[in-house]
Amino acid sequence: MNTERSAALFAEAQRLLPGGVSSPVRAFRAVGGGPHFISRAAGSRIVDADGNEFIDYVGSWGPLILGHAHPQVVAAVQEAAARGTSYGAPTELEVELARLITAALPSVELVRFVNSGTEATMSALRVARAFTVRDKIIKFEGCYHGHADGLLVKAGSGVATLGLPDSPGVPASYAQHTLVAPYNDLAAVERIFAANPGQIAGVILEPVAANMGVVPPQPGFLEGLRRLTRDQGALFIFDEVITGFRMGWGGAQGLYGITPDLTCLGKVIGGGLPVGAYGGRRDIMELIAPLGPVYQAGTLSGNPLAMSAGIATLRALQSGAVYEQLEGLSARLADGLAAAARAAGVPVTGNRVGSAMTLFFTDRPVTDWASASTADRAAYGRFFRAMLEQGIYLAPSQFEAAFVSLAHTPADIEATVQAAERALPQVRVAS
Repeated sequence: MNTERSAALFAEAQRLLPGGVSSPVRAFRAVGGGPHFISRAAGSRIVDADGNEFIDYVGSWGPLILGHAHPQVVAAVQEAAARGTSYGAPTELEVELARLITAALPSVELVRFVNSGTEATMSALRVARAFTVRDKIIKFEGCYHGHADGLLVKAGSGVATLGLPDSPGVPASYAQHTLVAPYNDLAAVERIFAANPGQIAGVILEPVAANMGVVPPQPGFLEGLRRLTRDQGALFIFDEVITGFRMGWGGAQGLYGITPDLTCLGKVIGGGLPVGAYGGRRDIMELIAPLGPVYQAGTLSGNPLAMSAGIATLRALQSGAVYEQLEGLSARLADGLAAAARAAGVPVTGNRVGSAMTLFFTDRPVTDWASASTADRAAYGRFFRAMLEQGIYLAPSQFEAAFVSLAHTPADIEATVQAAERALPQVRVAS
């Protein structure tokens, strides 16, 4: 495969951008080799600067549930751009997208648009602290909620240790307000509440973890957290930046029948453009300026291009049949990859919820970060490179998700499984 142009671009980018990229995982350091610079995309395919074409399962990390350059989304953005790219003033588009979101998610009575998932989670925690008049937050090891200082925190060896900065530049005095528990461990959360009576403002989690690879909640985990937060006077915050409208029209909260107090959204609601949102109960959201004292603002919040792309995307998803189609394609892919691994004698664990999945190179069940971290990262790197050589573009990290879109066809899925059947023996031999 010729990658001369991408290699030249990467060399130039490293002179101008930290690591040559605008987001770390894009640098391919976790899988080896250099990144492919993408020049265009349509449907399920992306094409790099050297003209190599790939079946894409990254989908801009989740938002492109309709596929790349979907005609309705492109037309909506073009029409909006022709009317002006930004006003810094309210538009009818914000009202329409908010109407779609609140209709799909009954827990969201009021919604505020922002520009990224990081902004959404950061703002949701601010209003949670204001509402409860408490400082501490519980998050879960392996769950990523953006790069706000208070959320870049890792757990120690104990189940209820104070968080420590997970990145230089994050003050320990700030990170100490973030408490960390293992995902899927309700007893650990109960112990944290017991050790910090009346101090915890909220519990934030990905209802389906997707940033340590896809890890579903164990039966009773979400229900237990809902009971516990209600009993303790803390808010329950769902980070549905990835799962929102990906797991179904009602998001993960609809899938599992849980009503959070606050919800954070992004990705799909922007149809591939930068967007985020947070919303929830009216009495909580009315604390936000200009109704209340909690300040949050943004020049490009509610940008007409992002609102238009989001409206077009959500309208296309309103039919329940689209999620049935996604489920069928995703199940076929996950089953095919698992069968290929068995045939090759490669130990893997496949986790899937809806159209998001991860193939972990471990023979252990993956239910939290500790078990996810047993995965053989070098084996995944070999698998990634072998698949890339055959025209399959997966996430360049063991701890990310593969996303199936409505643009993927049965032929795409079959081609991907066949590529895996050829790639997986290379992983076994190399190991």
